[in-house]
Amino acid sequence: MTQAVRIEGLRLEAVASGHDIVDEVELTIAPGEVLGLVGESGSGKTTVGLAVLGHTRRGVRVASGRVFIGDTDMLALPERELREARGKLVSYVPQDPSTALNPAMRIGRQVVEVLEFHDFGGSDEARRARTAEVMHEVLLPSTPDFLRRYPHQLSGGQQQRVGLAMAFANRPKVIVLDEPTTGLDVSTQAHVLATVRNLTASHGVAALYVTHDLAVVANLAHRIAVMYAGRVVELGPTAGVFDDPGHPYARYLMAAAPDLGGEREMVGLPGRAPSPGKRPVGCAFALRCELATEECHVAFPPPIEMRPGRMVRCVRPGAVPDRTKAPPVVASSSTVSEKPVLSLRDVTVSYAEKQVVHDINFDLSPGECLVLVGESGSGKTTLSRSIGGLHHEWVGTISLDGKALAHSSRDRSVDERLRVQYIFQNPYSSLNPRRPIGASVARPLMIAGVDEKEADRRVGEMLERVSLTAAHARRYPDQLSGGERQRAAIARGLAADPEVLVCDEVTSALDVLVQASIVELLAALRRDLGLSMLFVTHNLPLVRSMADRIAVMMEGRICEFGPAHDIIERPQQEYTRRLIADTPKITVNGHKDHPDA
Repeated sequence: MTQAVRIEGLRLEAVASGHDIVDEVELTIAPGEVLGLVGESGSGKTTVGLAVLGHTRRGVRVASGRVFIGDTDMLALPERELREARGKLVSYVPQDPSTALNPAMRIGRQVVEVLEFHDFGGSDEARRARTAEVMHEVLLPSTPDFLRRYPHQLSGGQQQRVGLAMAFANRPKVIVLDEPTTGLDVSTQAHVLATVRNLTASHGVAALYVTHDLAVVANLAHRIAVMYAGRVVELGPTAGVFDDPGHPYARYLMAAAPDLGGEREMVGLPGRAPSPGKRPVGCAFALRCELATEECHVAFPPPIEMRPGRMVRCVRPGAVPDRTKAPPVVASSSTVSEKPVLSLRDVTVSYAEKQVVHDINFDLSPGECLVLVGESGSGKTTLSRSIGGLHHEWVGTISLDGKALAHSSRDRSVDERLRVQYIFQNPYSSLNPRRPIGASVARPLMIAGVDEKEADRRVGEMLERVSLTAAHARRYPDQLSGGERQRAAIARGLAADPEVLVCDEVTSALDVLVQASIVELLAALRRDLGLSMLFVTHNLPLVRSMADRIAVMMEGRICEFGPAHDIIERPQQEYTRRLIADTPKITVNGHKDHPDA
């Protein structure tokens, strides 16, 4: 069968230095097939995805290679033909739906505009009919009232499905999805993934799914390509890669993935992938691999067919590193103290006159991790922002060490603000783009009156603790990947040695290895410093790895509360059972590989 996508010998370089960003990339995708592209932040996944659209980021050039969609070489098209191909021949769905939608334009008009640009159907009537059809395909209403809404009037899941509607509107042959479910709750994510699965299968669209969420690709992708330091190190059917990874790096990825079943603990991997210009001779993973031999440092291993349809670039394919043998998880236990560090009594939160969170009561003990879970709109973030003093429209009592806190952070003392630190979900907006990373991390220390020399020392120390280097202090946010930005934001939250850390979806932008290292770091801080955490997340497998207790929120109320293992294993509420059922799990038994894979 003719491949819908064919990437041959792709190499992209930094214009300024000539250092390779990705190299030797060879991939094919058949019509109707979903190829999952996984790896750490900075591994080159998104760079490859953008190359399929014939696009490179500023400061990056195509050094060699070709990208074919059918018989069309995307990298050889002149600019005008390239603009016509995007959206008609190949479409793109970004991670953040807000970047794909115009906030000042009604959603119906945005879908129609995509069709008009490519003259779909040749008439306004045909385009209106296609708009209604594609909205139905993504399980959204096509009523005039809904189409007249603006993006801010939709939920995150609805925004993402509008983005999918725009991408599929012109019936492209190929679609590139770049982390399209990151930040969505598990129920919304399940709907979006089902939409992607149905549309690609029913229309024969080839999909390149870029993600760090292994559970998602385990349930969606027909084949998986694993990238490390700009190269594909393993490629094969989903079931084969998950059941028996051939490359040591792929085994580390599997070992770092959180496990909802509680059969094993997350295992992190020390060190970080070498960046362009710092990649060693030979296998770039050898510096972190306990199986490395002298041969690994001589030359990058050639592709080895481990078995039919399985390609691995390793001198010891199939070998199992000891550190990937995860120990069984130890069930967490609540450590409720008689003197809680944080207490909420009868807290009700409003926006204007509308109540959105109702009658919340709980205590947070020293060293405890309490996790808030629930769907988007359940009130998790609104409640956590109220605790941090970032939302002031609430009544009731929020106490820190027995002392009631003011409603707004502006009215709290410097000491109180430093003792309760807030880490935001979105690393793209939580760091000042005009300020170097070091200055952002040092800001809490400056407020605390720490002198500049000591602040610089502690900034370097904190960056190292979150798997960055002291050199990152001189960089600006736009010079970092999404995962690196989030690690910098976590370093800022930890810099002032807080007593309570409020984490709002802080791992949603992180790959599994960095996520595992952050979870290990937070666990160490809890153990060594008695740090208490309120952790807001929709990642239930992650909850199992770190929570002492869980509070399940629905429609602004806590509907279930208790020890983590009890909530996960014996949920009492139907709502909780549905959240657990909708959570993607790394189970590949019975997974049917694509016939052309």
